[in-house]
Amino acid sequence: MNIVAIVGSTRQDSYNYKIAKHMEKRYADRFNLKILNIGDLPFYNQDKENTPSQEVTAFKKKVEDADGVLWVTPEYNATIPGALKNAIDWLSRVDQVMIGKPSWIMGASMGALGTAKAQAHLRDILFAPGLSSPLLPGNEVCIGQVHTKLDEDGNLADEDTIAFLDTVTDNVIPWIENQRTTAKI
Repeated sequence: MNIVAIVGSTRQDSYNYKIAKHMEKRYADRFNLKILNIGDLPFYNQDKENTPSQEVTAFKKKVEDADGVLWVTPEYNATIPGALKNAIDWLSRVDQVMIGKPSWIMGASMGALGTAKAQAHLRDILFAPGLSSPLLPGNEVCIGQVHTKLDEDGNLADEDTIAFLDTVTDNVIPWIENQRTTAKI
């Protein structure tokens, strides 16, 4: 199974990127995870949506070819980052590659609530008509105080968080597989 991860932060030392890297390594035997770069996408412009840049075309193709999307978002001012919204805007237009594509959301922050507000907004966006991406309810991953859960090399080391990610992964991966199988019928 092929999953793409879209990390909402473009920061080089992003906590959310570290979480995506953890997912890529830990579950390599369960699914292939490819982390996509949204930092090179131009700002969405309706005048250019029918003739997008190579970066946009390649990005959309990777999402289209994936079985599901793992969204890993920080929380900026109680919502998703602008770079993430920009990526979503490209995905929602013209060929609308997200329609029916299963999504999975998580996020990490230094705050106690993780990225709960950003994730709520992201869920609302993913249900919009140009996206219509299904989510498996009850499998939200909000990693609060992430800076205390990483080792000195930046790897996720908190056993309770890792165990929770294992549980959520055990729930979500069969659901994505079922979504993929159902869509082909």
